[in-house]
Amino acid sequence: MLLHLVRHGPSSQDPSEPAANWVLTDRAHIEIGKLKASGVLPVKAAWFASPEQKAADTANLLARSEVTLLADLREAERAAGWVVDFDAMVRASFRYLEVSAMPGWEPLQQTRRRVRAAVDATVRALDTRSTEIVMVGHGTAWTLLVAELTEHPPDLDTWSRMTMPDHCSIDLAQGRLVSGWGDWQRGDGPGTAG
Repeated sequence: MLLHLVRHGPSSQDPSEPAANWVLTDRAHIEIGKLKASGVLPVKAAWFASPEQKAADTANLLARSEVTLLADLREAERAAGWVVDFDAMVRASFRYLEVSAMPGWEPLQQTRRRVRAAVDATVRALDTRSTEIVMVGHGTAWTLLVAELTEHPPDLDTWSRMTMPDHCSIDLAQGRLVSGWGDWQRGDGPGTAG
């Protein structure tokens, strides 16, 4: 059974607002349409999304069925007002999972536990023998989840190259990546549409 993870489409970034409040850009539907047309997303699937607007809107543009919002799929919480190097601060968050990289930032250990628990509960509730799962969310949360499910360290080089939107898929039974982030843009992913 495959779990498809989708990073939300391009969002308007405004450091004066918490990242959870950012919304899709005016042209995001074009990029999201490219992912939808790529054929990597299953036609029949159970769809779930973070309740953050950019993720929920991405899911609704991609899904062919109802999307269920799961509060615990939200991104690592980050307060407004950061003016430092975002990339460096996120990397620091990954180095010290138990502490906040900045005031108002959720420690990534909390994010990891929250997201993993939400995914595990969702998978247990579904008949995963006949249903694929698509979850739409966020780059940092998905980086933590992929590391958990594959039992590898978080891949920060891949995190820094992730696009908006992006996709990967994981074989849950084997705990391995089937298609990596960005493979859908190169035509490297499995043809799961069907």
